[in-house]
Amino acid sequence: MNHPASTKDRILAAAESLFAQRGFEGASLRQLTAAAGVNLAAVNYHFGSKERLVEEVFRRRLDALNQRRLAALARVAGRDDTTLEQVLDAFIRPALELSHDDHGALFMRVLARAFAEHDDRLRQFLSENYGHVIRQFTAEFAHLLPHLSKAELYWRIDLVTGALTHAMSGFGMIQRKGDVSESAHREQTVAHLVRFAAAGLSAP
Repeated sequence: MNHPASTKDRILAAAESLFAQRGFEGASLRQLTAAAGVNLAAVNYHFGSKERLVEEVFRRRLDALNQRRLAALARVAGRDDTTLEQVLDAFIRPALELSHDDHGALFMRVLARAFAEHDDRLRQFLSENYGHVIRQFTAEFAHLLPHLSKAELYWRIDLVTGALTHAMSGFGMIQRKGDVSESAHREQTVAHLVRFAAAGLSAP
């Protein structure tokens, strides 16, 4: 049995769609309430402000993503036979699985807007709420790559994250062929990106 979406969920869905289309500054609360079929009081009741609404749009996707990342990391980290490729797979695969989901693909456009608009408040929110995830992965990378200084390791992780963001956006040269399933294409992307990132991270 399908239950109707709650008012809060309708607002979040409408906000995600509008932010993807118009950016955070370009999407007005009037447009948002019209798209969600609610009044302004409902937005204020559930979120308090537009800034909090933006944060909740991110939290709705990133909480689940990073829980899956940390669970995958916990399965492979700290063992004598842990490989760099296994840790990278734990970081990369959940993100690419999200980006290939219909709702996730829309969120990728919201994420791209966040990068493009250089919103310091949003950057701080992401750092405070999800910085611990990258720190846990960085600790494992540091253990596996003892020849790298902390500064060099952070440079390389930043570049790997950029490559992952590019792959998630789906705007690259490599597009899925008609005779290749969505899941097979995702597996190809994961495999190529893990190999590429491992080579970049482990270089002298």
